[in-house]
Amino acid sequence: QIIHNLGAAMEQQFLDDFRNTIAAAEQKLLALSEAQSETPREPGKWSPKEIIGHLIDSASNNHQRFVRGQLENSLFLLGYEQEKWVRVQNYKSEEWKFLVGLWKSYNTHLLHVIAGIPAEGLQYEHALQGKEVTLEFIAKDYLEHMKHHLNQITTL
Repeated sequence: QIIHNLGAAMEQQFLDDFRNTIAAAEQKLLALSEAQSETPREPGKWSPKEIIGHLIDSASNNHQRFVRGQLENSLFLLGYEQEKWVRVQNYKSEEWKFLVGLWKSYNTHLLHVIAGIPAEGLQYEHALQGKEVTLEFIAKDYLEHMKHHLNQITTL
């Protein structure tokens, strides 16, 4: 199954949405106390710290995809074991403000990287979890994934 791009280059609307998501979320995230950031949403679920840690891991993995995906026009993109990554990195013991700052900085850089992907690079198709996807699809899916998890934190 091939998931095709929606356009020839990243639309300004997408880039603005990404930028606005970072800015709005930072304010809401920093409004949480350290104690609130450590409290799981429900028993057995991640705390806000762990969710932000997961989003940092997502940024790290997708950073590789956005860079490597421009250097070769067909790659096999690896997934990662999200639960284990969060557990091994012990995000729940990190300072909340540090995690929010790292998340913001990493995503601000990813926005810069995505904005610079040439139209040709956005067209390259790569194998990801059994599907052929483009960098444009990965970028848009990444933003939706980020919004989903941010919403889990900000609607507590």
